[in-house]
Amino acid sequence: MSFQIAFAVPGALNTQTGGSFYDRRLVECLREQGHQVAVLTLPEGFPFPSAEAEAQALDALRSVPAGVPLIVDGLAFGALPTAALAGVEAEIVALVHHPLALETALDPAEAERLLRQERENLRHARHVLVPSPHTKRVLASRYDVAEDRVTVLEPGIDRPEPVGRRVPLDPPLILSVGLLHPRKGHDVLIEALARVVDLPWQAVIAGTPWDAEHVAALRVRLADPALARRVRLVGAVPAEERDALYRQASLFALATRYEGYGIVFNEALIHGLPILSCRTGAVPDTVPPGAGLLVRPDDPEALAVALRQVLGDVGLRAAMAAAAERAGEALPSWRDVAGRAAQVLRRFQGKGA
Repeated sequence: MSFQIAFAVPGALNTQTGGSFYDRRLVECLREQGHQVAVLTLPEGFPFPSAEAEAQALDALRSVPAGVPLIVDGLAFGALPTAALAGVEAEIVALVHHPLALETALDPAEAERLLRQERENLRHARHVLVPSPHTKRVLASRYDVAEDRVTVLEPGIDRPEPVGRRVPLDPPLILSVGLLHPRKGHDVLIEALARVVDLPWQAVIAGTPWDAEHVAALRVRLADPALARRVRLVGAVPAEERDALYRQASLFALATRYEGYGIVFNEALIHGLPILSCRTGAVPDTVPPGAGLLVRPDDPEALAVALRQVLGDVGLRAAMAAAAERAGEALPSWRDVAGRAAQVLRRFQGKGA
């Protein structure tokens, strides 16, 4: 049975970030299943909106009538004024990709402010959706959200039909996909790569530029002659080119400092790629044992050791690839995820109307 849903997202749904992709696929699949999903496009600038953007966002949320489930993306939800949010009549369901206070490089006072505000805002949500068991644990331990008010909706996967034959390049291609933002740790990966230049490899770092100063620093580091001809920083790439890179790669590496989930790990798994990443946030929940090696975050030396181990041992790489492929085959589809989301949202249809 179909019903009406509202979905509030900051900025355009087609923005090339993991959070926007999650939101977009959820909207698309809910619509495919017959539900009426109205997308409310909130102004950009969250979680630090201007006064005008904040006012426009609140007006949009207030326009949703009582009795309609209203999903609010956490990038905006945690940053809105608590008192104003409490006055929204719709049945708010917060979608917390990862808590705002856990973003990298925040001023400690700003992080504490965001933690307090998001904690208070979560008291006004009828329910909370999160992408990983890790985020659910964080909300319970640091944000006082009861476990029965949180549903884990791990991201689905879009499997190309067929995935396509792998054509690994020679020398082996190390692929990293992630927003060009300090949290993704591309600087750490580059420092690790600089420690293994004696081995044969090439690398591509793909991701939407987000922090201009950070991107400029990455380019300066990559001007080093030892790296310049071996590492390409390509920015955002179309889906077809990204899938081709996955098929050409022998190894996926993301030296992230924190993840609420990490959809790119799923993409690596369905392409049967061994994964190197960091033991932080939701990564240990997302990267299956046997398919990846996880090291401490912010430790280029430890990552270099892992790179050397996997690049130098063809048997290990093959075993990790097989484990990744098995894990990828078990991942849910986005249709499965949307079906579970609809079951949660249906509980709040008509409430308070």
